[in-house]
Amino acid sequence: MVAASSFEAAFAALFDAHFRRLFRYLDRLSGEPDLAADLAQEAFVRLYRRGAMPDVPQAWLVTVALNLFRNARASRSRRRSLLGVVRGELTQADPAPAPDAALLASEERSAVRAALDRLPERDRRLLLLRAEGYSYRELAAALRLNEASVGVLLARARRAFRAHCEGWIDAS
Repeated sequence: MVAASSFEAAFAALFDAHFRRLFRYLDRLSGEPDLAADLAQEAFVRLYRRGAMPDVPQAWLVTVALNLFRNARASRSRRRSLLGVVRGELTQADPAPAPDAALLASEERSAVRAALDRLPERDRRLLLLRAEGYSYRELAAALRLNEASVGVLLARARRAFRAHCEGWIDAS
């Protein structure tokens, strides 16, 4: 009984400390707040059902959330593809830009989203997790990288991100 209440207390503390952080990361990764909230909640539900804390809980949650995101994206892609075939249409690769793109803040978000989307998956995840304050150790554990290489990989990802943003900066 003591172990169960200890786990529940640790779980509640972890949830309070990290849910918003995980949500923000998933929101930035997906660009869809509703999906991000669902995925973050599901990651915590899976931890609760597990009934025991992993060695590095934050990294475990990120790994589970990334797997859930990958599954959701694959399902959505399959669904979109099937709907296009049923309707006799070709699926569009990219959604149309937001109608309020005339606003500077909206343009910046669009440019950042576009730059992130052009990055390889690992670089995008590294930058977004780091922006949420995850440590090199947590990044390495969540993305299954050698901790010693995280700094170099982050530097390369930042350079690539800046290169993708240059066109937007020059145009504004």
